[in-house]
Amino acid sequence: MSLSPQSEKESAESAPNAVLVREQLRRILAHPLFTNSKRYPVLLAYTVERTLDGNAGELKERTIGVEAFGREPSYDVNLDPVVRITAAEVRKRLIQYYYNPDHAGELIIELPVGSYVPSFRESAAPQTTFSPEPLGSEPFYAPAGDSSAPSGFSARHWTAIAIALLVGGLIGFGAGRGKLPGPRSNLQRFWEPITTTSSTVTYCVGQRSVADSLRENNEANPPSVLNLSDVITLARSIGPLVLGKSKFRVVSALDIGFAQLREGPIVLIGAYNNPWTLRITDDLPIGFENENEVHKIVDRKDPQKKIWTSHWRVPKTELAQDYAIVARIHDNVTGQPVIVLAGVLAEGTEAASEVASNPEFMNAMLEKLPNDWDQKNLEAVIETNVIEGHPGPPTVVAVETW
Repeated sequence: MSLSPQSEKESAESAPNAVLVREQLRRILAHPLFTNSKRYPVLLAYTVERTLDGNAGELKERTIGVEAFGREPSYDVNLDPVVRITAAEVRKRLIQYYYNPDHAGELIIELPVGSYVPSFRESAAPQTTFSPEPLGSEPFYAPAGDSSAPSGFSARHWTAIAIALLVGGLIGFGAGRGKLPGPRSNLQRFWEPITTTSSTVTYCVGQRSVADSLRENNEANPPSVLNLSDVITLARSIGPLVLGKSKFRVVSALDIGFAQLREGPIVLIGAYNNPWTLRITDDLPIGFENENEVHKIVDRKDPQKKIWTSHWRVPKTELAQDYAIVARIHDNVTGQPVIVLAGVLAEGTEAASEVASNPEFMNAMLEKLPNDWDQKNLEAVIETNVIEGHPGPPTVVAVETW
């Protein structure tokens, strides 16, 4: 993906001063998120400098592989996806960098999904006509009727999430989709119960235990009670709400009650870290189960109960494959439309969000379903191969409608 000469000119005119961009680049590269790696700072610095030099149009996968990583000009980008894998990690680390409120107000460098051309902007975001709830001096995200941040989440955590969403933006719903009205895409049809509501949409996000957070983080990466994959999923799934200008709130799964879930449509993110996902999917044809401490997805309609569970290359050391459920249902218990994006592990959840935000993957999920699928309940099992801790392209392995 490259910018046209006109787009490059407009981008250069509106972008912050190159001196300021380079100063911010130095700050980022001096952060432990980047200093502890060889590849991530190389890719970020290379793409930023090429863009500032006016050569953004030359930022192709093969060019980066040859010039930044020393690959042969004829190397096979499919057998050696070093550029794609590194770019995906750089995107996540940039989100994590700005996720920290210590960096609030700094110039923002982003690497948009689907492109190797970084963008630069001031931290102040333009105002829009929609607004998440609650407003005013209350926390950015909190259960309705609660004027304080939920227990277990400090004000710092909520501010950090707000920044992450700001940076994540419309990670799967870019400006290219803001077109004139036309035939509804499958992506629009999938999200329609959420985007057309007049009620507030509740995003219910799974929460890690503080003990797990402390164990998995170090001084360079401060403890967090959210998985980064869940934050990425949240950013991607908020895209349709932004375009539809619907009101929404984001809450922790441990800090919302049944009465609040009945107030409007629900988006559930995460499975085994989100008790509401487990409850609402408990009676569905495909659901999550736990047996002898093994988390799995089960096809309850199959007489032999076909299962999908995470696979490891070496037992419990390197994840090789994960699975997730993407569901769009009308829940009889809450009486509300519900969308579920939930993996056995965090990598599966992130892969589910790709299906729910990328037209190509959405169309692949729906291609064998009847035309009236949007009038039915829908569940799909998603498979993703995990490479160096990052989910690869999602594949649909099962789908049900009723």
